[in-house]
Order: sequence, then C-alpha cells, then structure tokens
Amino acid sequence: MLRLATFFIHCLALVLGHYDICKSWVASDDGPSWEYYACQPKPMAMKDYVMVKVDPPGITCGDPAEYFCTHENPYLCSDECDAANPDLAHPPSLMFDKEEEGLATYWQSVTWKRYPEPLVANITLSWNKSVELTDDIVVTFEYGRPTVMMLEKSLDYGRTWHPYQYYADDCMEAFGMPAKKIRDLTASNANRVQCTEEYSRWAGSKKEKNVRFDVRERFAIFAGPDLKKMENLYTRMESAKGLKDFFTLTDLRIRLLRPALGGTYVQRDNLRKYFYAISNIEVTARCKCNLHANACSFRDGSLQCECEHNTTGQDCGRCEKRFRTKSWRAGSYTPTPHGSPNACAAAGSALGNCECYGHSNRCSYIDFLNVVTCVSCKHNTRGQHCQYCRLGYYRNVSAELDDENVCIECNCNQLGSLHDRCNDTGHCECRTGSAGPKCDDCLPGYHWKQGCKPNVCDEELLICHNGGTCHHGQKCICPAGFKGALCQDAKCDSTHRNCDSASSTVVSSALLLVCTLLMSTVDG
Repeated sequence: MLRLATFFIHCLALVLGHYDICKSWVASDDGPSWEYYACQPKPMAMKDYVMVKVDPPGITCGDPAEYFCTHENPYLCSDECDAANPDLAHPPSLMFDKEEEGLATYWQSVTWKRYPEPLVANITLSWNKSVELTDDIVVTFEYGRPTVMMLEKSLDYGRTWHPYQYYADDCMEAFGMPAKKIRDLTASNANRVQCTEEYSRWAGSKKEKNVRFDVRERFAIFAGPDLKKMENLYTRMESAKGLKDFFTLTDLRIRLLRPALGGTYVQRDNLRKYFYAISNIEVTARCKCNLHANACSFRDGSLQCECEHNTTGQDCGRCEKRFRTKSWRAGSYTPTPHGSPNACAAAGSALGNCECYGHSNRCSYIDFLNVVTCVSCKHNTRGQHCQYCRLGYYRNVSAELDDENVCIECNCNQLGSLHDRCNDTGHCECRTGSAGPKCDDCLPGYHWKQGCKPNVCDEELLICHNGGTCHHGQKCICPAGFKGALCQDAKCDSTHRNCDSASSTVVSSALLLVCTLLMSTVDG
C-alpha cells in the first residue's frame, strides 16, 4: 500500500508540471523517508506586490491643473487633469488598479510644454525581492504609444541598471542600432538585448495600445512554439551562461523618452496633445527561491520564499545554522524531471565549522602564523575568510556574507572609466568628460563617441554662426555659402563670387591702413 502511495505521488508530480513539489515520502528497505527534489513556486501577477516610483518630480499631471487634448481631436482641448479632484486625477496607482469593463483608469504625465527639451519620465517598479519572469511584460498605453522608450532591469535593488529592450520608430536614429525581431534570435543569443520598431509606429490611439517585452517567444527558442518541451529550456538554463539571470530581476524601469506624435513631426502650436498615459502594467513572474521552495508568501511588506532543503533567507540563499556541513548551493534543474535539490546537510564535521561564509570548501592551516585561511574563494570573494570582494567587484550591502551574490561586478564602462575597479558603492573612476556611476554618461560640454569627446559646438559657448545648427555637439551644419567649424567663414567658389570681392576689400583696407601708419612714422 505504501509503495502504491509513493507511486501515486510521483505521478502527481508529473501531472502538476515541472518542479512543483520539493519532497515526497518514499519507501525503501530501510523504511520510509523523505526524498527531496528541486522545486520552485508557481507564477504570480507581480503587480499585486509592486512598489512604484515615478520621476522626475512633477512629471505626473494635475499639480497645477492643466487641460490636454488628443491626437484624434487635437484642437478640442477640453479634458482636464487635476490632482486635487479625485475624478480628474491620474496618479501612478492607477497603472495597477482593477478596471471596470469599458472604463480605463490611467496614470498621466504633464504635457510637452517645454519642447524642444525632451519629455522624459521614469517609472520604476520594485519588489524588494528577486523574481524570475515567466511570461511577457505588457504595458498598456492610452492616447498613443511612445515613439521612443526603453525597458531596463536591475538585479541589485536599483543600484545598477541594465538595458532590457529598446523601442523606437527609428532604432538607428534613436539608439544607433538596427531594428531586430525576436525571430532573429537563436539558441546561442537568446538573451541578446535588441531594439524593436514594432510598437512605436503611429497606428491610431484606439487601435494598438500594448507594448511587449517578449518572454514566451524567447522560451520558445528552446521549448518549441507551444512550450511543451520545457525540460529543454530548463536544461539549457543550467548550461548556458547568463540565460537564467537574463529572466531574473529585482526592479524594472520603464524610461519614456518621446511621446506619441500622431504624425512625423511635432506641431509646436499645439503641445497639449503630447503626453504619456499608462493604464496597465502586467508582470508575471515567480519568486526566485534558488529551487529550494515551491511556495512564496507576502509577509511583513515583502515576498518571502517558504524555504525547504534546510535552507533559509528571503531567497533561500543560505543554509540554516544547524545544516552547514557543506557550502550552500542552489538547486539544479537537471537531471530532469526532478532536478537536484542540493540540500544543506547537518552540521558537525570540521568542514561545517570552517568560517568561509560558504564561499570555499577547503581550508589551509598556516603553522607559523597559527591561523586557518580559506582556499580558492568562490563567488568573486577573497580574503582569509572570503569576506572581501575581488578587484572589479563591490559588496552587495543588502546580502549577508554567506550569500553567493554578496559581490557585484563593477561593470565600469571601458571607454568612460580609467579601469574596471570601483569603490564600495559601485561607482567607477571616470575619465575626463565622463560621468555617472559606471562612467557611461557625459558631462555638459561633452558628447559620447567611443568615449566622451569635447563638444565642437553647443547652445551656450560654442554657438554655430550664420544660421548654422549644432548636430549632437559634434559638428555645425552650415547653410549654403558658409563653412568652418562654427560656420564662421564665407565660402569662396564659383557660386559665391561676392566672397572674393569681400575678401579683396578687406585685404585692400588692411594694406591701406599699414601704408598710412608707415607714412605717419616717416613724417614724424
């Protein structure tokens, strides 16, 4: 009977799907005991647990109240946004509320009153927890999708950010990269960051509203178009460097860089029709529990893994105190279908008492110093007890010393920084003209071109003359008839003959002045 029950539990695990249970009661010659498996929680709608921040300050409309119009009725500007009136307010919380049928509620930005200064809005979603994406990210816009935007992610609670996807009506013009489609990806580059033009072309405000970050199509590269071969995906996640981390994040940031234009150019006489409005953001993911939990609950204001395998911590990222015989390890998807639990073992051995914070499994005794030192520190740590970070990494202050993610790579921009090392807060040492924590931005007066180069022209000191226009700080585009770095010289060619006569006049005047001065000297 017991063997039959055991067989039933195994069958149930297969029916429920991959890695749904952490352990089962198994009969053996030595009697019944627990058999452990790799396990993970079910996907959830993450907007139910999100914390949202919108910046810069004052980007949300309504303070002060203002009128706006739409691209469909560009000169009927009778709609009002007023933060003091609940019926007319559009706060950030409306991106995540439950909407009634046919009635969209949305966050809205101010209108583009300061054109040509860019209308930039950042929407940051935080969970204070590592999560793993399981489905597409979908952002729903009202009154038109942005013509330029980007999606970024953070793995360290917003300290550093990495691009996830670029969106533009012209990728080459906006980001200097060609437009690509998901179908262009292969198994070897499924985690490549791309730019897409699919969601940024004007299609009418009531037709196309959604902007996607494709997760399922990337999964399908390994699991097939119907995602029926998930074991192939899980196996690849164990072997392909960076693939698992690509779908992992703690924070998301939507950077809105240029609103829907409703055409090909901005109409300066009616800037009230240019703004951003988001009615919904869908993020479907599971808590990252390092394959040591099949449940995740919301406690004390944050998501927590219900850890198994003698592990503990918000992400099940370390062994419990009584189970530190060997170093902590994340569970493994392989071998399928149950994976490897890599459970923490009971303490008691000499190895369990070695203080290497789980970053080394070997110690060396230095006799003449009477000290024990850890050997071959892992997880980018170093030091006698693996308590410091290697050069090129810095301490993750939100992680405990025994967390495998305790050291974060500096990721200094090679062109903007002096070297690949950073300080304790992750800030790199920048070259002249470079700025930002990773030295990937430029100071005023500089522009990015394989590093930060001094501006040839700008809108303050190096102003283009004679009607010339400054192009990205790199050169003056001169009107017909003028040349020079700042368009300060007149052209002298067959089509601009006045230039020659003008030059002759100047030379003649100069010679006459010199002669006059010489004559005065002789007379004196």
